[in-house]
Amino acid sequence: MERKREREQRMRIRKKSMVMIGLFIVLTGLICTACGGGEKDSGKLEGSLQDIMASLYANADLVQDFKDNLDSYETIELTDDLEVSILGTDQITYTEGVVSMPMMSSMAYQCVLLRVDEADVESAKQALKDNANLDKWVCVSAETMLIESRGDVIFFIMSDKSTAEAMSSAFQKL
Repeated sequence: MERKREREQRMRIRKKSMVMIGLFIVLTGLICTACGGGEKDSGKLEGSLQDIMASLYANADLVQDFKDNLDSYETIELTDDLEVSILGTDQITYTEGVVSMPMMSSMAYQCVLLRVDEADVESAKQALKDNANLDKWVCVSAETMLIESRGDVIFFIMSDKSTAEAMSSAFQKL
């Protein structure tokens, strides 16, 4: 009889311990979610635009022919001298900008990342849309133009449709 009571008491202690452990796990999960959830939801991209561009190329589902030629592409800082030829305007205020393009190619392609003040994102996107020229290349034209944003980073690409969509998808997944 004494043994039976001891077993029952041990069982109650185990049950209480399991309930306490379960509550601890649930509370820990809630605390972690509450503390860390805000950063991801903001959509703000961290890191340099050079690194973000490299990540786009690494993660985009690009056709093999495009991938094979990536070593002839360069990603450079967007300077005042390049603004009009790359953006179509010099009226966009940005804190950081990079452009990726082939050093020499018969293909119409450029991919731009701009970091702007979040309050200026929509107006900067509109300025790009209003001023971009799909026919700016000699003898070739870009098939499409996409302009998107995540937080304070604007993604602007002019190229063939499949490349633009692959790069856009990689941008949205960052």
